[in-house]
Amino acid sequence: MKTRKFNFLHILLMMGIIILPISCDDEAFLEEDLRDALSPATFYNNDAEAALAVNGVMMGLISNNGHRNRQYASMSHYGSDEGGPSRGNVAGTYHNYLYEEGVGGYGNTWRVWYQTIRDANSALENIEGNDKLSRTFRDQAIGQLLTIRALIYWELTVMWGDVPYFRDLPSSEVLGSIERTPVATIRTDLKADLERAASLLPSEWSGVDYGRFTKWAALGFKTKIHLYDREWAETVATANQIINGSPHALMDNFEDVYGRSRMMIGDPQNKEMIAWIDFAGLSGEGVMSAADYARNSGGFVEEMTPRGRDEPKNKAEKAAFNAALAANGDEFNGFGAYSPFPDAAKRSRWQEGDLRYDATIITHYEGFELKHKYFKKLWQPNLAASYRGNRHENFILLRLADVYLMAAEAQNELAGPSEAYQYINKVRERAFEPDKPLSGLNQTSFREALQEERFFELMGEHQRKRDLIRWGLLAERIQNTTVFKQHNARKVNYAPRHHLLPIPLEEIQNNPNSVSYTHLRAHETLRYLVCRLLLEK
Repeated sequence: MKTRKFNFLHILLMMGIIILPISCDDEAFLEEDLRDALSPATFYNNDAEAALAVNGVMMGLISNNGHRNRQYASMSHYGSDEGGPSRGNVAGTYHNYLYEEGVGGYGNTWRVWYQTIRDANSALENIEGNDKLSRTFRDQAIGQLLTIRALIYWELTVMWGDVPYFRDLPSSEVLGSIERTPVATIRTDLKADLERAASLLPSEWSGVDYGRFTKWAALGFKTKIHLYDREWAETVATANQIINGSPHALMDNFEDVYGRSRMMIGDPQNKEMIAWIDFAGLSGEGVMSAADYARNSGGFVEEMTPRGRDEPKNKAEKAAFNAALAANGDEFNGFGAYSPFPDAAKRSRWQEGDLRYDATIITHYEGFELKHKYFKKLWQPNLAASYRGNRHENFILLRLADVYLMAAEAQNELAGPSEAYQYINKVRERAFEPDKPLSGLNQTSFREALQEERFFELMGEHQRKRDLIRWGLLAERIQNTTVFKQHNARKVNYAPRHHLLPIPLEEIQNNPNSVSYTHLRAHETLRYLVCRLLLEK
């Protein structure tokens, strides 16, 4: 998302810090009226001020403990049948199904996401019905906030199942005893919120606003929720709204979806992207210093990009290999923390003539054989495009090919494959030359073909583990997939309870009901109490 308008003033607002004139005169100081200080109740006076609040909520999406770093990747898809770290000291807890309460580090993501929900609720409370704001801005702001909140609650329900749920700012007493809400109840609200958001948001953004969620992003997230809830007719109907009504289209070449020049700040050329998180454009914009940003940024692309010490396979070719890298302006400066498993990397595992293989899997670089295989479509070794510590490629949340495949799956489950071919074959048109459309399948064989198509089309894109869980196939794939030796323990450790993450231990400890919505550390508690006082003045 674009966050360029976010500035230091809003950092203070969202942190609940009070800005006051300070006098050395005791009497003058005592006469200060704290209720006249900067607060949510006194801040939303015009579009510009309210825009800062919206951008502040967006900051939750780019947090180091949110979608930006390894933790999200670990929780969302490590442990599937497509890939894992090529060495044993990275994310083994998730790959080998060792996570328990207090083990895994996922509590930080829980806290960040609930903080973002709380910030979204606060902004919605102050923007909804605010006649100081223009109608157009107010509608668009509400649409963005509803979409962001729905996205986070959706992630929480996928990862944790029933979770604490609130749409306002609960008191500290409520927070200490809040119980979990059933997934079905939460998602019913989310689908309604996203439908409303779609009615308020524009079809496209431009200029500095390019990258914000559009009506198609809201409908895309709604499509995904319908699919997971097995609401087949609603999935097809919502997907068709996007396919037939949006400006989005499949890229002509699969490689261009994740091409080297892809997804940079302000680049509207990737017409297939429907929703993404923009990690660019932050330093020097009043949010943090460039040095702080370099220390705190990153992204999953670092996981996919190789480590220089690992390559090439023939160490005697190291000097020549490094020279080839330098000649292309490249450097293997990533973590090499996610590589395709042997089965996924085999050319024979893919259909003959599938053009996606060479765009997805890389085994050689400039004629040099690599020790490990890598996800070519997701790595970024180019220094000019993305130097280590300041990776800024956009993180794609949803693209049009996924919408086509969701429609294909739902249509097949609804009425068999006859009307489902049009969706899956649209994706396959780009994947094969000459075209290899599917035909002659029954409902069961189409379902199996669809599951394979999602494997090849969306490999490495945080979809596979979730797909296997909802299809009931994760256990089978864990037992029957050849993995790196450091992941063999998964076959013994895995249990169906691992389909959901446990509530973080510190949340259990801080809530008598063992379902606290978020543990408030000392400074967070102070901020929350200050905000409550300001809101209740």
